[in-house]
Amino acid sequence: MPELSAQLRRTALVTGASYGIGAAIAIALARDGFDVAVSELDTRALDTVVAAIEAHGVRARPVCLDLRLQASIEAAMATVIDAFGKVDLLVNNAGVTLRKPVVDVTREEWNAVIEVNLSGTFFMSQQMGRHLIGTGRKGSIISIASTHGVVGVPMVSVYGISKAGIAQMTRMLAIEWAPHGIRVNAIAPGTTETPTRAQSLRADPARRQVLLDRIPFGRFCTEDDVAGLASYLASTQADYITGQTLLVDGGLTAY
Repeated sequence: MPELSAQLRRTALVTGASYGIGAAIAIALARDGFDVAVSELDTRALDTVVAAIEAHGVRARPVCLDLRLQASIEAAMATVIDAFGKVDLLVNNAGVTLRKPVVDVTREEWNAVIEVNLSGTFFMSQQMGRHLIGTGRKGSIISIASTHGVVGVPMVSVYGISKAGIAQMTRMLAIEWAPHGIRVNAIAPGTTETPTRAQSLRADPARRQVLLDRIPFGRFCTEDDVAGLASYLASTQADYITGQTLLVDGGLTAY
């Protein structure tokens, strides 16, 4: 198949893509022929994923993005549009976690998680919606939620609440933007064994086994499990799917 020209290739922006799930999704999209912009607070952390994207013969663009700042969100979207001419797909992956008992959570900690995970995702999606509606283009948004937003889990209340909000946000935006041909979906992974998470789980084998015992498949989610679903949702094969939060959890929430 002849290679598509840069003008015809689809384009994507993946937030929080320096490692883990975000990097895996960005590389999978490059493999599918997308030009991919990737964001992080410190763009130097994106060097490895940028090289991996470009190895697939497509364009990569590192972008500085602080989801806590509206000006940064607007500047990031403008940068990608300037670089690629358009954005066809937004992947909201960037997020922060907090592991703490409910009774000890401070208002500042609550605000820090909600500001990035929920508000940042909303206003990033808003920019994408404005771009697509303003240019009359169809497009897609995929947000990374979590099984913690579906089932109750101790010690991660604020994180779980923020991810539950993403699932409802997905439904709301999908309904409002369906007339414009904009699809909005979310992916909710279970415990994902990224290199960082794998290291922490190895340091606590008892906790690792407790978590594994809850998963019918008997293994943790991988970055590629999530990236594969993101690749599908970004494809034309998923053109009739919108407003959904799809679980990638090895059967965890099927109990």
